[in-house]
Amino acid sequence: MANEQTYQALAVDTLGQRLGGVEAVARRVGGDPAQWQIREVGDGNLNLVFIVTGSTGSVVVKQALPYVRMVGESWPLPLYRAHFEYYALVRQAKRAPGVAPEVYHFDKPQALIVMEYLHPHVILRRKLISGERVARLGEAIGEFCARTAFRGSELSMASPDKKADVGLFSGNVAIPAITESLVFTDPYYGAEMNRHTPELSPVVDELRRNARLKAKVQRLLMKFTANTETMLHGDLHSGSIMATDTSVRVIDPEFSQYGPMAFDLGMAVANFFMAYFSQPAHRKEGDLEEYQAWILSVITDCFTRFDEEFRHLWQTERTGILFPRALFEEQGNSADDACDALLDEIREDALAYCGIEMHRRVLSLAHNADFEEIEDTALRAKLEARNVLMGQALIMEPEAYCDLNALAELAKTFNQKAVM
Repeated sequence: MANEQTYQALAVDTLGQRLGGVEAVARRVGGDPAQWQIREVGDGNLNLVFIVTGSTGSVVVKQALPYVRMVGESWPLPLYRAHFEYYALVRQAKRAPGVAPEVYHFDKPQALIVMEYLHPHVILRRKLISGERVARLGEAIGEFCARTAFRGSELSMASPDKKADVGLFSGNVAIPAITESLVFTDPYYGAEMNRHTPELSPVVDELRRNARLKAKVQRLLMKFTANTETMLHGDLHSGSIMATDTSVRVIDPEFSQYGPMAFDLGMAVANFFMAYFSQPAHRKEGDLEEYQAWILSVITDCFTRFDEEFRHLWQTERTGILFPRALFEEQGNSADDACDALLDEIREDALAYCGIEMHRRVLSLAHNADFEEIEDTALRAKLEARNVLMGQALIMEPEAYCDLNALAELAKTFNQKAVM
Protein backbone atom coordinates (compact mmCIF):
# COMPACT_ATOMS: atom_id res chain seq x y z
CA MET A 1 0.00 0.00 0.00
CA ALA A 2 2.90 2.34 0.69
CA ASN A 3 3.53 2.48 -3.07
CA GLU A 4 -0.01 3.46 -3.93
CA GLN A 5 -0.14 7.15 -4.79
CA THR A 6 -3.84 7.55 -5.62
CA TYR A 7 -5.81 8.14 -2.47
CA GLN A 8 -8.52 5.60 -1.71
CA ALA A 9 -10.73 5.63 1.34
CA LEU A 10 -10.46 2.45 3.40
CA ALA A 11 -13.40 0.14 4.03
CA VAL A 12 -13.91 -2.87 6.28
CA ASP A 13 -13.86 -5.30 3.35
CA THR A 14 -10.68 -3.87 1.75
CA LEU A 15 -8.54 -2.89 4.73
CA GLY A 16 -6.95 -6.32 5.30
CA GLN A 17 -5.95 -6.64 1.67
CA ARG A 18 -4.53 -3.13 1.55
CA LEU A 19 -2.63 -3.19 4.85
CA GLY A 20 -1.72 -6.87 5.06
CA GLY A 21 1.56 -6.27 3.25
CA VAL A 22 2.70 -3.52 5.61
CA GLU A 23 5.23 -5.26 7.85
CA ALA A 24 4.75 -2.92 10.84
CA VAL A 25 1.03 -3.69 10.79
CA ALA A 26 1.16 -7.39 9.95
CA ARG A 27 3.69 -8.08 12.71
CA ARG A 28 1.54 -6.51 15.41
CA VAL A 29 -1.80 -7.88 14.24
CA GLY A 30 -0.61 -11.35 13.21
CA GLY A 31 -2.25 -14.13 11.25
CA ASP A 32 -3.83 -14.12 7.80
CA PRO A 33 -5.03 -10.60 6.85
CA ALA A 34 -8.08 -12.24 5.28
CA GLN A 35 -9.02 -13.44 8.78
CA TRP A 36 -8.49 -10.12 10.56
CA GLN A 37 -11.43 -8.82 12.53
CA ILE A 38 -12.06 -5.25 11.42
CA ARG A 39 -14.50 -2.82 13.01
CA GLU A 40 -15.19 0.73 11.84
CA VAL A 41 -15.55 2.71 15.06
CA GLY A 42 -15.16 6.31 13.97
CA ASP A 43 -17.77 8.40 15.71
CA GLY A 44 -15.93 11.70 15.39
CA ASN A 45 -16.54 14.61 13.08
CA LEU A 46 -13.80 14.15 10.49
CA ASN A 47 -12.23 10.73 9.94
CA LEU A 48 -12.47 7.00 9.36
CA VAL A 49 -11.25 4.94 12.34
CA PHE A 50 -10.91 1.14 12.42
CA ILE A 51 -9.88 -1.37 15.07
CA VAL A 52 -8.02 -4.27 13.46
CA THR A 53 -7.51 -7.49 15.44
CA GLY A 54 -5.61 -10.64 14.55
CA SER A 55 -3.91 -13.57 16.26
CA THR A 56 -1.15 -11.42 17.80
CA GLY A 57 -2.85 -8.20 18.77
CA SER A 58 -4.79 -5.13 17.69
CA VAL A 59 -4.06 -1.76 16.13
CA VAL A 60 -6.04 1.36 15.34
CA VAL A 61 -6.09 2.60 11.75
CA LYS A 62 -7.11 6.23 11.26
CA GLN A 63 -7.57 7.73 7.82
CA ALA A 64 -8.50 11.28 6.90
CA LEU A 65 -11.39 11.83 4.52
CA PRO A 66 -11.28 14.63 1.94
CA TYR A 67 -14.25 16.34 3.61
CA VAL A 68 -15.76 16.98 7.03
CA ARG A 69 -17.47 13.70 7.87
CA MET A 70 -20.24 15.17 10.04
CA VAL A 71 -21.26 17.57 7.25
CA GLY A 72 -20.42 15.68 4.05
CA GLU A 73 -18.76 16.42 0.75
CA SER A 74 -20.20 19.94 0.72
CA TRP A 75 -17.41 20.86 3.16
CA PRO A 76 -14.14 19.70 1.58
CA LEU A 77 -11.07 19.39 3.79
CA PRO A 78 -7.49 18.67 2.68
CA LEU A 79 -5.98 15.27 3.42
CA TYR A 80 -2.77 16.87 4.64
CA ARG A 81 -4.32 17.24 8.08
CA ALA A 82 -3.27 13.61 8.68
CA HIS A 83 0.34 14.62 8.06
CA PHE A 84 0.19 17.19 10.83
CA GLU A 85 -1.50 14.77 13.20
CA TYR A 86 1.40 12.38 12.61
CA TYR A 87 3.94 15.16 13.20
CA ALA A 88 2.13 16.10 16.42
CA LEU A 89 2.00 12.52 17.72
CA VAL A 90 5.74 12.11 17.18
CA ARG A 91 6.47 15.34 19.02
CA GLN A 92 4.09 14.57 21.87
CA ALA A 93 5.79 11.21 22.35
CA LYS A 94 9.06 13.06 23.03
CA ARG A 95 7.66 15.97 25.00
CA ALA A 96 5.18 14.04 27.19
CA PRO A 97 6.26 10.38 27.01
CA GLY A 98 3.68 7.67 27.48
CA VAL A 99 0.58 9.80 26.96
CA ALA A 100 -0.06 9.84 23.19
CA PRO A 101 -0.62 6.53 21.38
CA GLU A 102 2.49 5.00 19.80
CA VAL A 103 2.62 5.31 16.00
CA TYR A 104 3.47 2.11 14.10
CA HIS A 105 3.06 3.23 10.49
CA PHE A 106 2.32 6.42 8.55
CA ASP A 107 1.26 6.50 4.90
CA LYS A 108 1.32 10.07 3.63
CA PRO A 109 -0.37 9.59 0.22
CA GLN A 110 -3.19 7.61 1.84
CA ALA A 111 -3.44 10.06 4.77
CA LEU A 112 -3.51 7.23 7.28
CA ILE A 113 -1.85 6.46 10.59
CA VAL A 114 -1.61 3.04 12.22
CA MET A 115 -1.20 3.37 15.94
CA GLU A 116 -1.48 1.75 19.34
CA TYR A 117 -4.85 0.32 20.30
CA LEU A 118 -5.65 1.70 23.74
CA HIS A 119 -7.44 -1.00 25.70
CA PRO A 120 -9.30 -1.15 28.05
CA HIS A 121 -9.36 2.65 27.82
CA VAL A 122 -12.63 4.34 26.88
CA ILE A 123 -13.47 7.90 25.90
CA LEU A 124 -13.34 10.06 29.03
CA ARG A 125 -16.56 11.89 28.18
CA ARG A 126 -18.45 8.62 28.44
CA LYS A 127 -16.98 7.97 31.88
CA LEU A 128 -17.95 11.45 33.06
CA ILE A 129 -21.51 11.07 31.79
CA SER A 130 -21.70 7.68 33.52
CA GLY A 131 -20.44 9.09 36.82
CA GLU A 132 -17.15 7.17 36.88
CA ARG A 133 -13.96 8.46 38.44
CA VAL A 134 -10.40 8.39 37.12
CA ALA A 135 -7.53 8.50 39.60
CA ARG A 136 -5.20 11.49 39.11
CA LEU A 137 -7.18 12.73 36.11
CA GLY A 138 -6.52 16.41 36.74
CA GLU A 139 -2.85 15.81 37.52
CA ALA A 140 -2.37 13.81 34.32
CA ILE A 141 -3.91 16.46 32.08
CA GLY A 142 -2.17 19.34 33.85
CA GLU A 143 1.16 17.57 33.53
CA PHE A 144 0.59 16.79 29.84
CA CYS A 145 -0.28 20.43 29.13
CA ALA A 146 2.74 21.71 31.04
CA ARG A 147 5.21 19.35 29.39
CA THR A 148 3.99 19.95 25.86
CA ALA A 149 3.72 23.72 26.44
CA PHE A 150 7.19 24.10 27.92
CA ARG A 151 9.10 21.63 25.76
CA GLY A 152 7.48 22.88 22.55
CA SER A 153 8.58 26.45 23.22
CA GLU A 154 11.80 28.45 23.07
CA LEU A 155 12.00 28.14 26.82
CA SER A 156 13.38 24.70 26.00
CA MET A 157 13.85 24.20 22.25
CA ALA A 158 16.80 25.53 20.29
CA SER A 159 15.55 28.57 18.41
CA PRO A 160 16.39 27.25 14.90
CA ASP A 161 14.54 24.00 15.65
CA LYS A 162 11.51 25.83 17.01
CA LYS A 163 11.36 28.22 14.05
CA ALA A 164 11.68 25.32 11.61
CA ASP A 165 8.81 23.55 13.38
CA VAL A 166 6.65 26.67 13.25
CA GLY A 167 7.40 26.86 9.54
CA LEU A 168 6.39 23.24 9.09
CA PHE A 169 3.10 23.60 10.93
CA SER A 170 2.28 26.86 9.16
CA GLY A 171 1.39 24.69 6.17
CA ASN A 172 -1.62 23.43 8.12
CA VAL A 173 -4.06 26.12 7.01
CA ALA A 174 -7.46 24.46 6.82
CA ILE A 175 -7.62 23.02 10.34
CA PRO A 176 -6.74 26.24 12.22
CA ALA A 177 -9.33 27.99 10.04
CA ILE A 178 -11.99 25.69 11.52
CA THR A 179 -10.92 26.62 15.05
CA GLU A 180 -10.82 30.31 14.18
CA SER A 181 -14.40 30.25 12.92
CA LEU A 182 -16.20 27.54 14.93
CA VAL A 183 -14.59 28.41 18.26
CA PHE A 184 -13.90 32.13 18.19
CA THR A 185 -16.41 33.62 15.76
CA ASP A 186 -19.47 31.54 14.92
CA PRO A 187 -20.87 31.23 18.48
CA TYR A 188 -21.28 35.00 18.66
CA TYR A 189 -23.55 35.57 15.65
CA GLY A 190 -26.06 33.63 13.58
CA ALA A 191 -23.58 31.62 11.51
CA GLU A 192 -25.15 29.25 9.01
CA MET A 193 -24.09 25.99 10.66
CA ASN A 194 -24.78 27.06 14.23
CA ARG A 195 -27.42 25.30 16.30
CA HIS A 196 -28.55 25.48 19.89
CA THR A 197 -31.30 24.18 22.13
CA PRO A 198 -34.42 26.25 21.23
CA GLU A 199 -35.25 27.08 24.86
CA LEU A 200 -31.77 28.60 25.25
CA SER A 201 -32.52 31.37 22.72
CA PRO A 202 -33.09 34.24 25.22
CA VAL A 203 -29.65 33.65 26.74
CA VAL A 204 -28.04 33.29 23.31
CA ASP A 205 -29.65 36.47 21.99
CA GLU A 206 -28.43 38.48 24.97
CA LEU A 207 -24.93 37.04 24.69
CA ARG A 208 -24.69 37.98 21.02
CA ARG A 209 -25.71 41.56 21.79
CA ASN A 210 -22.75 41.96 24.16
CA ALA A 211 -20.25 43.95 22.11
CA ARG A 212 -17.67 44.11 24.92
CA LEU A 213 -17.71 40.34 25.19
CA LYS A 214 -17.28 39.89 21.44
CA ALA A 215 -14.41 42.35 21.41
CA LYS A 216 -12.63 40.42 24.17
CA VAL A 217 -13.13 37.16 22.26
CA GLN A 218 -11.67 38.70 19.13
CA ARG A 219 -8.65 39.94 21.08
CA LEU A 220 -8.12 36.35 22.22
CA LEU A 221 -8.45 35.25 18.59
CA MET A 222 -5.71 37.75 17.74
CA LYS A 223 -3.48 36.05 20.33
CA PHE A 224 -4.39 32.65 18.95
CA THR A 225 -3.57 33.54 15.33
CA ALA A 226 -0.44 35.60 16.01
CA ASN A 227 1.19 33.71 18.88
CA THR A 228 3.38 30.70 18.14
CA GLU A 229 4.63 30.06 21.68
CA THR A 230 4.34 26.28 21.56
CA MET A 231 2.89 23.31 19.71
CA LEU A 232 -0.73 22.79 20.74
CA HIS A 233 -2.85 19.68 20.76
CA GLY A 234 -5.46 22.14 19.52
CA ASP A 235 -8.60 20.22 20.43
CA LEU A 236 -8.06 18.90 23.95
CA HIS A 237 -11.59 18.00 25.00
CA SER A 238 -12.98 15.04 26.93
CA GLY A 239 -13.55 13.17 23.67
CA SER A 240 -9.81 13.42 22.92
CA ILE A 241 -8.88 11.81 26.22
CA MET A 242 -9.14 8.09 26.87
CA ALA A 243 -9.01 6.59 30.34
CA THR A 244 -9.36 3.61 32.59
CA ASP A 245 -9.94 4.07 36.31
CA THR A 246 -6.19 4.61 36.75
CA SER A 247 -4.69 5.55 33.37
CA VAL A 248 -5.06 8.61 31.13
CA ARG A 249 -4.04 8.90 27.46
CA VAL A 250 -4.50 11.75 24.97
CA ILE A 251 -5.48 11.10 21.35
CA ASP A 252 -6.47 12.93 18.14
CA PRO A 253 -4.09 15.92 17.83
CA GLU A 254 -5.26 16.59 14.27
CA PHE A 255 -5.96 20.24 15.17
CA SER A 256 -2.34 20.69 16.20
CA GLN A 257 -0.62 23.97 15.43
CA TYR A 258 1.71 26.38 17.13
CA GLY A 259 -0.16 28.80 19.37
CA PRO A 260 -0.53 30.23 22.89
CA MET A 261 0.65 28.14 25.85
CA ALA A 262 -2.68 28.69 27.62
CA PHE A 263 -4.94 27.27 24.91
CA ASP A 264 -4.84 23.52 25.56
CA LEU A 265 -5.18 24.02 29.31
CA GLY A 266 -8.21 26.24 28.83
CA MET A 267 -9.89 23.83 26.41
CA ALA A 268 -9.44 20.86 28.75
CA VAL A 269 -10.76 22.70 31.80
CA ALA A 270 -13.78 23.94 29.83
CA ASN A 271 -14.79 20.38 29.11
CA PHE A 272 -14.55 19.50 32.79
CA PHE A 273 -16.81 22.47 33.59
CA MET A 274 -19.34 21.30 30.98
CA ALA A 275 -19.29 17.84 32.55
CA TYR A 276 -19.88 19.55 35.91
CA PHE A 277 -22.87 21.63 34.77
CA SER A 278 -24.50 18.73 32.92
CA GLN A 279 -24.46 16.38 35.93
CA PRO A 280 -27.97 17.16 37.29
CA ALA A 281 -29.35 15.42 34.20
CA HIS A 282 -27.12 12.36 34.62
CA ARG A 283 -26.92 11.73 38.40
CA LYS A 284 -29.46 10.86 41.04
CA GLU A 285 -29.77 13.40 43.83
CA GLY A 286 -27.86 11.27 46.33
CA ASP A 287 -24.81 11.01 44.06
CA LEU A 288 -24.92 14.43 42.45
CA GLU A 289 -23.25 16.68 44.99
CA GLU A 290 -20.34 14.35 45.67
CA TYR A 291 -19.64 13.72 41.99
CA GLN A 292 -19.78 17.39 41.08
CA ALA A 293 -17.36 18.10 43.93
CA TRP A 294 -15.01 15.52 42.46
CA ILE A 295 -15.12 17.21 39.04
CA LEU A 296 -14.25 20.55 40.65
CA SER A 297 -11.30 18.85 42.36
CA VAL A 298 -10.16 17.60 38.94
CA ILE A 299 -10.13 21.20 37.67
CA THR A 300 -8.16 22.37 40.71
CA ASP A 301 -5.70 19.50 40.30
CA CYS A 302 -5.29 20.29 36.60
CA PHE A 303 -4.22 23.88 37.25
CA THR A 304 -2.13 22.98 40.30
CA ARG A 305 -0.20 20.21 38.54
CA PHE A 306 0.33 22.40 35.47
CA ASP A 307 1.99 25.02 37.67
CA GLU A 308 4.10 22.46 39.56
CA GLU A 309 5.40 20.74 36.44
CA PHE A 310 5.98 24.00 34.58
CA ARG A 311 8.06 25.31 37.51
CA HIS A 312 10.03 22.06 37.62
CA LEU A 313 10.83 22.30 33.90
CA TRP A 314 11.69 25.99 34.35
CA GLN A 315 14.34 24.98 36.85
CA THR A 316 15.67 21.91 35.02
CA GLU A 317 15.10 22.35 31.26
CA ARG A 318 15.24 26.09 30.58
CA THR A 319 17.80 25.81 27.79
CA GLY A 320 16.24 27.97 25.07
CA ILE A 321 16.69 31.64 24.24
CA LEU A 322 13.92 32.79 26.60
CA PHE A 323 14.81 33.90 30.15
CA PRO A 324 18.35 32.51 29.76
CA ARG A 325 20.35 31.64 32.84
CA ALA A 326 23.01 34.08 31.65
CA LEU A 327 20.60 36.90 32.54
CA PHE A 328 19.45 35.45 35.85
CA GLU A 329 21.16 32.63 37.78
CA GLU A 330 24.62 33.32 36.35
CA GLN A 331 24.36 36.91 37.61
CA GLY A 332 23.14 35.86 41.03
CA ASN A 333 19.49 36.64 40.25
CA SER A 334 16.53 34.35 40.77
CA ALA A 335 14.21 33.75 37.81
CA ASP A 336 11.37 32.62 40.08
CA ASP A 337 9.48 35.91 39.86
CA ALA A 338 9.61 35.76 36.07
CA CYS A 339 8.21 32.24 36.17
CA ASP A 340 5.45 33.32 38.55
CA ALA A 341 4.46 36.18 36.26
CA LEU A 342 4.39 33.94 33.20
CA LEU A 343 2.25 31.37 34.99
CA ASP A 344 -0.16 34.10 36.11
CA GLU A 345 -0.52 35.21 32.50
CA ILE A 346 -1.03 31.64 31.30
CA ARG A 347 -3.74 30.96 33.88
CA GLU A 348 -5.61 34.18 33.07
CA ASP A 349 -5.57 33.44 29.36
CA ALA A 350 -6.50 29.79 29.98
CA LEU A 351 -9.62 30.87 31.86
CA ALA A 352 -10.63 33.18 29.03
CA TYR A 353 -10.10 30.44 26.43
CA CYS A 354 -12.04 28.14 28.75
CA GLY A 355 -15.02 30.51 28.63
CA ILE A 356 -14.94 30.59 24.84
CA GLU A 357 -14.91 26.79 24.62
CA MET A 358 -17.84 26.64 27.05
CA HIS A 359 -19.74 28.80 24.57
CA ARG A 360 -18.84 27.14 21.32
CA ARG A 361 -19.84 23.66 22.49
CA VAL A 362 -23.47 24.73 22.96
CA LEU A 363 -23.78 27.52 20.37
CA SER A 364 -21.67 26.47 17.37
CA LEU A 365 -21.62 23.37 15.14
CA ALA A 366 -19.97 20.58 17.18
CA HIS A 367 -21.69 19.97 20.52
CA ASN A 368 -20.76 17.89 23.57
CA ALA A 369 -22.66 14.71 24.43
CA ASP A 370 -22.67 15.91 28.07
CA PHE A 371 -25.50 18.28 27.15
CA GLU A 372 -26.63 16.84 23.83
CA GLU A 373 -27.80 13.54 25.31
CA ILE A 374 -30.18 15.27 27.72
CA GLU A 375 -33.53 14.50 26.07
CA ASP A 376 -35.54 16.98 28.13
CA THR A 377 -34.71 20.15 26.19
CA ALA A 378 -36.05 22.45 28.90
CA LEU A 379 -33.69 20.87 31.43
CA ARG A 380 -30.87 20.87 28.89
CA ALA A 381 -31.33 24.58 28.21
CA LYS A 382 -31.36 25.34 31.96
CA LEU A 383 -28.03 23.57 32.45
CA GLU A 384 -26.53 24.99 29.26
CA ALA A 385 -27.52 28.48 30.39
CA ARG A 386 -25.49 28.09 33.59
CA ASN A 387 -22.55 26.97 31.48
CA VAL A 388 -22.91 29.86 29.01
CA LEU A 389 -23.17 32.50 31.72
CA MET A 390 -20.16 31.19 33.62
CA GLY A 391 -18.24 31.17 30.35
CA GLN A 392 -19.18 34.81 29.88
CA ALA A 393 -17.87 35.66 33.36
CA LEU A 394 -14.55 33.97 32.61
CA ILE A 395 -14.14 35.85 29.33
CA MET A 396 -15.05 39.22 30.81
CA GLU A 397 -12.99 38.99 34.02
CA PRO A 398 -10.58 36.04 33.96
CA GLU A 399 -8.26 37.84 36.37
CA ALA A 400 -10.96 37.69 39.06
CA TYR A 401 -10.94 33.88 39.11
CA CYS A 402 -7.25 32.99 38.91
CA ASP A 403 -7.51 31.97 42.56
CA LEU A 404 -8.67 28.37 42.38
CA ASN A 405 -11.00 28.71 45.35
CA ALA A 406 -12.68 31.68 43.68
CA LEU A 407 -12.99 29.67 40.47
CA ALA A 408 -14.66 26.77 42.27
CA GLU A 409 -17.01 29.12 44.11
CA LEU A 410 -17.99 30.74 40.81
CA ALA A 411 -18.94 27.33 39.42
CA LYS A 412 -20.95 26.49 42.53
CA THR A 413 -22.76 29.83 42.30
CA PHE A 414 -23.82 29.29 38.70
CA ASN A 415 -24.69 25.67 39.45
CA GLN A 416 -27.38 26.96 41.83
CA LYS A 417 -28.61 29.83 39.65
CA ALA A 418 -32.16 29.79 38.35
CA VAL A 419 -31.16 31.49 35.12
CA MET A 420 -34.10 30.27 33.08
